Amino acid sequence: MGKILEDVIAKDKIRYNEPMSKHTTMKVGGAVDIMVVPDTVDEIINVIKYSEENNIPIKVIGNGSNLIVSDLGVEGIIIKLTSNMSNVNIDGEYVIAIAGTSMPKIAVICKQNSLSGFEFACGIPGTIAGGVKMNSGAYDGQLSDVFVSCKYLDSYLNIKEIENKDMNYSYRHSVFIDNPNYTILEVKLKLNKSNSEDIDKKMKENNLSRKTKQPLEYPNAGSVFRRPAGYFVGKLIQDCNLRGVSIGGAQVSEKHTGFIVNKGNATCEDVRNLIKHIQKTVYEKFSVELKTEVEFIGRF
Repeated sequence: MGKILEDVIAKDKIRYNEPMSKHTTMKVGGAVDIMVVPDTVDEIINVIKYSEENNIPIKVIGNGSNLIVSDLGVEGIIIKLTSNMSNVNIDGEYVIAIAGTSMPKIAVICKQNSLSGFEFACGIPGTIAGGVKMNSGAYDGQLSDVFVSCKYLDSYLNIKEIENKDMNYSYRHSVFIDNPNYTILEVKLKLNKSNSEDIDKKMKENNLSRKTKQPLEYPNAGSVFRRPAGYFVGKLIQDCNLRGVSIGGAQVSEKHTGFIVNKGNATCEDVRNLIKHIQKTVYEKFSVELKTEVEFIGRF
């Protein structure tokens, strides 16, 4: 008789038919067949091996801040790396963070240790692994500015280490985008000693700007589109008179037109259809092709 999932990870770390709307900031989508919330790297490896041996699709996620999940749910297993895989250590000017650690948490710990350079990420809702993968950024800063190296699982489940120079970093891109089956485990950052009061002031300025300019009062997945060369997404959408336009429960934010918000009962299809409408309208008016920054997962 073959192994069952409970043979490789404790039953209390497994959730069956788990609603994905509880695990993404957009709060839409159906259930995943199985969600696993591991505590250790060995548990991650064991679950991935189990999925490969049984031909079960598998995906690793963090806070789900960049994900839009299908209304039909997700086939297979999702490994969620959040608080169970979260820790930060400081070594001089270096910060070592476990994959599931939230970027705001890291920013606060950096401030407490008078380390500057991570203030840009104090309001980004994702995990450090997601930030490294996407080269997330805000307020004239991005992960590639402070990234030193990270440990990760490769396709053969070997633990490897990669340095900044080999990351193929560019706008919202890294080697991990090109290799989605790699799993980031631990990240090393290099910051600069500074005055904690100055760091605190910058973080408060950034958070106030985010609160003022972004629709944090509604579920959303952050910036929906990648910035096309020579243009600002929000202005393109605004100039097409799309501010506040809705399809179902999904709406172009009235506060920041680069965001789509869930007004309370949006479906994934509402979001997808609104994205298509925006793309079509912007292309027809400006001949600019908007490409999505958010990631769609699940059964389509």
